[in-house]
Amino acid sequence: MVTRRTITFPSKLLKEITLPCFEAVGSRDGPLLTLLAGVHGCEYSPIAAVREFMNGLDTSGLAGRVVAVPVVNLAAFRARTPFVTPEDGKNLNRCFPGDPDGTFSEVLAHHLFQQLILPSDYLIDLHAGDMVEELEPFALYDESEVEGVAKGIANAYGVRYVIRQAAANKTVAGTTSAAAAGAGIPAVIAEAGGRGLLERSSVQTHLGGLGNVLRHLGMVEDGPPPVSLETPRHLGDFLWLRSRTRGWWESKVKVGEEVSEGTLLGTLSDLFGRELEWIVAPKGGVTLFITSSPSVDVDGLLLGLGTDQ
Repeated sequence: MVTRRTITFPSKLLKEITLPCFEAVGSRDGPLLTLLAGVHGCEYSPIAAVREFMNGLDTSGLAGRVVAVPVVNLAAFRARTPFVTPEDGKNLNRCFPGDPDGTFSEVLAHHLFQQLILPSDYLIDLHAGDMVEELEPFALYDESEVEGVAKGIANAYGVRYVIRQAAANKTVAGTTSAAAAGAGIPAVIAEAGGRGLLERSSVQTHLGGLGNVLRHLGMVEDGPPPVSLETPRHLGDFLWLRSRTRGWWESKVKVGEEVSEGTLLGTLSDLFGRELEWIVAPKGGVTLFITSSPSVDVDGLLLGLGTDQ
């Protein structure tokens, strides 16, 4: 049986927040898998995938439970605010495991961690490129004592690239997956979609990945045939390239493109068209996301490059 309920939080800062939540209870005992989406409010394909997946889940053959929140950052979703929460301007996926005495995003992260992540046996946090990001589907897990299980989940998701984020060289900190891994919970961030679009192909990537993971974890035996791509390529580093100046950004490569060290990735120019910066690849790798907006500020995020080391 799949039930629909809402989640509220015992915090004055969060008194206006009521999150939608699905809970699927299987016919047999098994683990608790938690699904999150909408940590960034303008990433629509993963939100759609969680809603569709839970509405179509047949619990008669399910072992265990699946708890799913399709829109975690409701304030950003309502305001159509990319990357950050409008109440405090912070990126929610840099705030975990949270702070009960912090700002809005830190308090929200704390309660999400306590009420949804900590009780889980496994966690999948579904993402996409945000409003101004084009993205190649990939999955990411963190170095931890449970990374072997997390790696298996990432492989099962069926996307072409899998990144292991080393503890000593984190590209980003304060994520759902890192906080879960620190608590001994195998967790994966799965990415497909972007540019503020609701794309059917990206929804299908997530739906196929979730179905694959349920089979991988032994939570279902029957159902639609598994969805898979080629054996994923495992990447050991994730370089985020940023601008030194504000200006007009133009990428010279496509998302998902293989590049060599020294390849010209893009240029920054002023509003007269005079070039200010050339952005070159510091290592060889594959472009996993590219900022699709020409307008960037100082220290603006331009491109994410997955590398083998």
